[in-house]
Amino acid sequence: MYTRSEWRLIVHGEAGGATNMAIDEAILGAVAGGRSLPTLRLYAWAPPCLSLGRNQPLSDIDLEACRAAGADVVRRPTGGRAILHTDELTYSVALPASDPRAAADVMEGYRRLSEGLLAGLRRLGVDAGPAGQGCRRQGETGPACFEVPSTHEITAGGRKVAGSAQWRGRGGVLQHGSLPVRGDLGRIADLLALPQAERETLRQAVRSRGITLEEALGRAVPLAEAAAALAAGFAEALTLTLVQGDLTRAELARAAELRAGRYASLGSAHTS
Repeated sequence: MYTRSEWRLIVHGEAGGATNMAIDEAILGAVAGGRSLPTLRLYAWAPPCLSLGRNQPLSDIDLEACRAAGADVVRRPTGGRAILHTDELTYSVALPASDPRAAADVMEGYRRLSEGLLAGLRRLGVDAGPAGQGCRRQGETGPACFEVPSTHEITAGGRKVAGSAQWRGRGGVLQHGSLPVRGDLGRIADLLALPQAERETLRQAVRSRGITLEEALGRAVPLAEAAAALAAGFAEALTLTLVQGDLTRAELARAAELRAGRYASLGSAHTS
């Protein structure tokens, strides 16, 4: 059990990919520097955005297809594989590397933070649990995040219900998580640089191995309901007092710099 800690909770609406990633990196810098509380941020995306993992090659993506579909493209500061962010709720956690919830070991840190996600999903009524046999192991690669669950991720009925990725550096830890609320998870196949036959194979794999909240629960789930459940789950599982807040002036300024200098240049279809 952890000693109770106070974290900041930020609930944002929709924003473009460059803006969302710039905000998360700005928060991480402030948290790691001791200028802001550890932060749980919940948000959505508009327009749709395909994000690549920190070290994923740009050649995995069909930029022309993304532009034709009106989808932004952005590179996340965290790792993992490509995600099409649309019809989803995203969470980000930024905390100092010294926080016991981060743990010194990367995989143990994933497990600890995933306890909050798991508790939130169960509050929604999802029969969720850690990924078991048949999950992706270290060194196994594929272009799409939801193709196969990794060992630290969460499944429902054996299918991946949330994808998470992490980055550690400069005294802080940033973890992202994508929670598809509704829609066709196979849509991502149309935006990847694959021969048509491989696109169809990937489309079917993602559809069969991933699951949305709506499918898992058999009902539509408003984003506000999902956000409230996740916030309560993190507070419960990680022994937190969440204080509603927003970005500081310094974070807003840093996010604007990051957006203009780093995140807005990767083949975006929009400038939001």
